[in-house]
This record gives sequence, C-alpha cells and structure tokens, in this order.
Amino acid sequence: MTSKIYSSEEIKKDTVDQFYWDSRINASNIKVEVYDGKVILTGKVPSYTAKLAAETDTLAIPGVSSVVNNLDIQYSPGIKLPTDVELQSNIMNNLVWNPNIDSTNINVSANKGIVTLEGSVDSYWQKILAEELASDMAGVLSIVNKLTVVPSENIIDSSIAKAIVTCFDRNPNINIDSIDVEVEEGIVTLSGTVPNWIAYYDALSSARCTVGVVNVINSLNIE
Repeated sequence: MTSKIYSSEEIKKDTVDQFYWDSRINASNIKVEVYDGKVILTGKVPSYTAKLAAETDTLAIPGVSSVVNNLDIQYSPGIKLPTDVELQSNIMNNLVWNPNIDSTNINVSANKGIVTLEGSVDSYWQKILAEELASDMAGVLSIVNKLTVVPSENIIDSSIAKAIVTCFDRNPNINIDSIDVEVEEGIVTLSGTVPNWIAYYDALSSARCTVGVVNVINSLNIE
C-alpha cells in the first residue's frame, strides 16, 4: 500500500488546528510555514513549556518530516519573573523534591534565563527528566543539558542491546525488523525506519529507559 502524500497546505492546516486545540499554546501568535514536510515555526509563546509543546504537537501531524522551532518566549506581563539566582534555586528545589531523581550530583546555573544543568545522574531517563523539571519553571528561556550518565551497574553492551530489542518486540507499534540497534560503551545508536511518530517516540523512550544506557543517538527515519 502506498503511503499518502500530504500537501504543504494540509500539513499547515492540521498543525494550526492542533495549536488551537492545545490550551498551552496561543495559536494566534504563531506563524506556520511548510516546505516539503519541513515545518518552520515563528512567533511568540508564553513559556518554555509552550515552546516545547508546539514542537511536539507539530511532530504529531501526519506528513511532517522535521521541525525548525524559532519561537520566541514572551512571558505574560502579569507574571513576576525570577532573577537568575531565584530561578536557579527554584529549579534546584524542583529537582530535590522529585522522588524519581537523585539530585545529589546535579548543579544548576542560570544566566539571563538560560539554564545549564551539569553534574551526573545514574540513568539516561533521569537526564531527560531533569531537563523536563527545569523547563517547567517560569523564567526559563533555554536549557543546556550537560549532565553525564554514570550507571550504578556495569552492564555489557550486548546485554543493553538485547534488552532494548526485547522491549521493542513487546511494543505493537514497533517493527523490530526495520530498526537496527547498536551499543558501544553504553551509547545506543538507533537506525532504520518507523511508520509514524508514535513508533518513533516509543523506540526512543524504550532506549532511554533501558538500564546501562548513557546516551542515545537517534538516526531513525519516518517512512
């Protein structure tokens, strides 16, 4: 069966409709341009979370191959933005209070709204979680995630690869025959094809959450 080819006009309409559906985003302040499946977003959003949401919403649209997120963050005039010192403290507290992450070895700094995370965590999914927790704070304009992953267990690469492939096999959205998994010193490389963004995110999430993974290089393509 031949996959449907979506026109730029269809992709643009579906993207804009998705933005109006999502209450986190003020769609009236976003301009959407589409070129051969590549979507370029410009305009303003009310928070860093909204900026990430706009990108995620766009990637969920059929026919989208990539997203260039050029959205600027413009917080509401009614919101009292924290100083960099306050922002740093707010993020650190958010990390400390979250029971799913060990913040002992995490350092947070902020400079004009640009947040940098440094230090180490013992699993890759915690690195992602730390960034998500930081992104939810008012005043954040950008995040630089320099956290390194130092697993608490020494797991050989072949065991990591086997665990990922087994996880893929349990997922009905993923065709394990179309994805190659390579692991070297805990660094996972995913290559091959998936049918849609659901399978794309499922594969990425499976690799990120596997014990022993220190980084994920995602080279998957959507058919």
